[in-house]
Amino acid sequence: MANNQDEGDLVSQLVDLVKEISELSECRNASRKMYGNLMRRVKLLSPLFEELKDNSQQKLEDGDVKGLLALRIALNLALELLKSVNHGSKIFQALQIEKSASRFHEVTTQIEEALSQIHYERLDLTEEVREQIELVQVQFKRAKGRMDSPDLQLQKDLGIVDKGNEPDLEAVKRLSEKMYLTTVNDLKRESMAIHDMVISTGGHPEDRFELMSSLLKKIKDCVMLGNPEVDIGEGEKSVMRHRSPVIPDDFRCPISLELMKDPVIVSTGQTYERSSIQKWLDAGHKTCPKTQQTLLHTALTPNYVLKSLIALWCDSNGVELPKSNNKPGRSGSECDRTVIGSLLQKLVIGDSDEQRSAAGELRLLAKRNADNRVCIAEAGAIPLLVELLSSRDGRTQEHAVTALLNLSINEANKGIIVSVGAIPEIVDVLKNGSTEARENAAATLFSLSVLDENKVAIGAAGAIPPLIDLLQEGTPRGKKDAATAIFNLCIYQGNKVRAVRGGIVTPLMKLLRDASGGMMDEALAILAILASHHEGKMAIAEAEPMPVLVEVIRTGSARNRENGSAVLWSLCAGDVRSLKIMKELGAEEVLKELSENGTDRAKRKAGSVLELLQRIDTVETLVSS
Repeated sequence: MANNQDEGDLVSQLVDLVKEISELSECRNASRKMYGNLMRRVKLLSPLFEELKDNSQQKLEDGDVKGLLALRIALNLALELLKSVNHGSKIFQALQIEKSASRFHEVTTQIEEALSQIHYERLDLTEEVREQIELVQVQFKRAKGRMDSPDLQLQKDLGIVDKGNEPDLEAVKRLSEKMYLTTVNDLKRESMAIHDMVISTGGHPEDRFELMSSLLKKIKDCVMLGNPEVDIGEGEKSVMRHRSPVIPDDFRCPISLELMKDPVIVSTGQTYERSSIQKWLDAGHKTCPKTQQTLLHTALTPNYVLKSLIALWCDSNGVELPKSNNKPGRSGSECDRTVIGSLLQKLVIGDSDEQRSAAGELRLLAKRNADNRVCIAEAGAIPLLVELLSSRDGRTQEHAVTALLNLSINEANKGIIVSVGAIPEIVDVLKNGSTEARENAAATLFSLSVLDENKVAIGAAGAIPPLIDLLQEGTPRGKKDAATAIFNLCIYQGNKVRAVRGGIVTPLMKLLRDASGGMMDEALAILAILASHHEGKMAIAEAEPMPVLVEVIRTGSARNRENGSAVLWSLCAGDVRSLKIMKELGAEEVLKELSENGTDRAKRKAGSVLELLQRIDTVETLVSS
């Protein structure tokens, strides 16, 4: 039987394994989909191991320890597999794609079988972690029962290109794109990778290398077709200005299909060109064009990471950079690493005044442009700024949390901020900081909560009660920041319970009844999401919301009428008392008008409530007769 020390070491090893897997680079070869699926599922195991690590005094049963040991073996195999398929020759990975698919399935099966050995009901886990691990198990079980099928078109194209003396240019072009061999630099790296394989294996098996070299030559000829004067040997002259390179699909706007100049993210996580999605929204659409999901909000978040990648791709392919909105003067691509290094030195060894000043300058630099955000993070500023969150100097604390807010705009920086343990520190600022620090802490938590796995961690760190406090006590801006963060966190089911038990319904109803406060939109959006949970529905019903909800549906904006009808539907479904109150308030006429003139969602909700009201009328008629 393992002792507590052994168990603690085992859990720490699992935490480190998931972290190492999460930090692997993006896969850019034919195995990309399988690689991404496995990495995404493994990342979702993190809250389980973190909670077990925090509850280090908990004694695990032998069967659970056995399951965790099996899980460690399986995750080590997963790590090795992920590293191996994302290393070396892309052509080699494409040629053995079937073998890779089989290996991914074997690892997935091992992880699922290890997870099934653990009795989670015996573990001291929070409700949300238990819910998440159940969902993860379902995902692994589904993946175990359905092996990822290799790309059939890829295999077909490999066969076509291999057999034909005169290659099918369309097939070669597809292979070039799917193997991410679209530029001179890509081809140069692939050539070196094949060379390294030949050296390391002594040239065996020769037929495989002959095939790989043949494929590389055909892809090279295809890439160079539009630019015969550029020699592949001129690696340093990789800018190929006389050809028209294939634009990667990820760089095209799904609406216009053009190279994106100003990519922005909508609430579903999809990215579009700003002008294209704005036209879509201005036309009255409330859905994501690509996924058809209803948009939770219409805010557009700049995708700075993708914008930087597009700029890099344009530079290496001789494509004119998309015109940006940077003001003339200092270039947006500049980043003064010397200045940043000097500021970090002040954070480390400076006195309190120097630390305050340095944090303030980093705050401004991080706000200025995307390149600064990357440079500041790469220089190692994030852990130092997190340390300053506990500073006794209020101004220093404000600068630190606001700098982290600005840095978190970069998607990669979000992961760094969370990985260095910033969430509890940010929550502490939210509880005890100055007004400005609290507001910017709320905005930072919203920014981090864009990633689903962070919603769990932020809720578990106790963020929701102080957010509710800020919702009541903050400045108008602070209230907006708090409401936005609460809404985003409550997309996760476990956080809905926290918000309801934290007493959020009362202040939301107050904001709803006070139209002059300018918070009606936010209050209704949060109520609509809470009403889908049983405890939320009960708490809202106790606040006697019917009169104000009926008034919102009568006179509110299209979005508020939609959310109001959604709350009404949740309250009235299966509740005769609520339906009778609705009748007494004369809601039928209002709902009929909404069912004819509202948004699609509002029409559905209003129609459903009307049906319930009509059933009540039928029952009452039968009883009276």
